[in-house]
This record gives sequence, structure tokens and C-alpha cells, in this order.
Amino acid sequence: MVEEIFAKRILNKHKQRDPWFLDEYSVNPYGSCDYACIYCYIHGSKYGSKKLMAKINAPQLLDKELARLSRRRRYGFIALSSATEAWMHIEEKYMLTRKCLGIIAKYRFPVHVLTKSTLILRDIDILRRIDKEAILPSDLRGRLNNGVLITFSFSTLNKEIAKIFEPNAPSPNQRLDAIQKLKEEGFCVGIAFIPILPYISDSNEELETLVRTAKSVDANYIFFGDLTLHGEGKKVYFAVLSKYFPELKEKYTRLYGSRFHPHRDYLNSLHKRAYSIARKYRIKVGILGSSK
Repeated sequence: MVEEIFAKRILNKHKQRDPWFLDEYSVNPYGSCDYACIYCYIHGSKYGSKKLMAKINAPQLLDKELARLSRRRRYGFIALSSATEAWMHIEEKYMLTRKCLGIIAKYRFPVHVLTKSTLILRDIDILRRIDKEAILPSDLRGRLNNGVLITFSFSTLNKEIAKIFEPNAPSPNQRLDAIQKLKEEGFCVGIAFIPILPYISDSNEELETLVRTAKSVDANYIFFGDLTLHGEGKKVYFAVLSKYFPELKEKYTRLYGSRFHPHRDYLNSLHKRAYSIARKYRIKVGILGSSK
């Protein structure tokens, strides 16, 4: 069941530009997500409702909010979406994401779309218009030549493991096919290996496969990110470990303890290995590159 709601506002303004994704605003046309990814941070946050919600007035709200910002020339990247999947299955019915993209195109704002969905291919026409006509923030002009950034996320390329942790999302191969089609259309497309799953997708061999695959589809950039576990999300994840990977529970308990993030030594090792492999394949880490 989907609850149709009227939101009070739809555009979130950040205190500062996100250093990774470059967004200054975010839009989430839906609440919760029907992809049901086990590791998703919203399980332990204020966004973690189990009920799907469609913000049916999202396009109208966005029109008013972007009209005001455009008059003041406060252009910045809009992240679509930061706390849900913008192209989840119910988007086929509601088309709220497509309508919001139309509003974004109208006011010439750049957009960074974060997705696992192949349904994004439906909206290539609007994305192409945004890509050509968006007005970039003055300090990013010359550093970026695109009004649209598209980032697909993966936790693994193994379809069986993906089915456990991302049960309702398109398979890794389907996402890779979508990336290739978007690249053929001339878009700037990257891959976020977020989260990398400890003891599951974090070996040197797995990391190399991830990076090599990103290189093979000509990804413009990649990200690496660790798995965060807190609150209800930690319980959900550990329940899946108990069912499918019981031998890893003790390792995870030691690795996380009472923390949200893995132990610092693990993080340092993970990032060192991942960045080393990225350098080997000469693929940029981060949209603007990284000094690591």
C-alpha cells in the first residue's frame, strides 16, 4: 500500500555544499523505498518508515521553491534523491520524479541523480535538456561541463549476494547495462560502491573486480563508502547475517562494537586498498577527483 500525502515542503537546502556529491539541495518525491535494501541508513533514521509514501504535491511545491531561488540566481546541484529511490517501482504509476525533473529543467537547475534503477532510462529526454541548459554555480564552471550527474550505487556485483541485501532492486548487470546506455547518450555517469560490505565485498579481489568493471563501462568517476549501522538498521542487518552469513556475526560484533562505523584501523585499510586499485586503473575517485 502507498499512502498519498501532501507535503509541506519538498526542497531541502543544505548548510553547505556536499563535498562528495556537490549538491546544495535535495528532493525526495517519495517517503521510504520499495527496494528494501538491508543496509540502507534510513532503517535507523527519521526517514525509516516502513510505509511507502507518495508526496503527490511535490511538483507544485518544487515549482514555487525553484521559482524563488532562480529569481535570486541561487543555482546549485539538486540531489535526487538522498533518502529514497526516485525511480522505484511506484514511480511508474505516480511519475512524481519525472514531473519534478520537468520543473528542474524549467528553472535550469543542475541535478545529481542517485539511483539503482533502470527506469531512469525513461527520462533521458528531460535529463538531456537539463544537461545542456542548466546553470552551474559560478565556482564549478570550468571544473564541470555537465548539468546532470548520474551516480549508480552498488554494494556488490555478485547477483546472489545482491539479491540478499538489495532484494527488490534491479540486478547489478541490469544497472551496468543502464550505465552503458546513459554513457552512449553522452551523460556523465559514475558509480558509488557504497556501502562496501565487510568480509563480503571488501577483499582485494572483490575491490579490483568492482573498479575494473567501472573502468570497462567507462564510468567518469567512482566513490567508495563503508557500511554504517545504527539503531534499527543494525538489528535488521544482523538478522540477515544470522540467516545467510552466521559465521560473520562475531567478526561484525568486534568490528563495530557500539559504533556506527567500522573500527578506524579497518577503515584506513579499506580506503588505502581501494584508492590504490583506483590509481592502478586510472579512474577518478570523486566527481572532481581526489588527492588521496
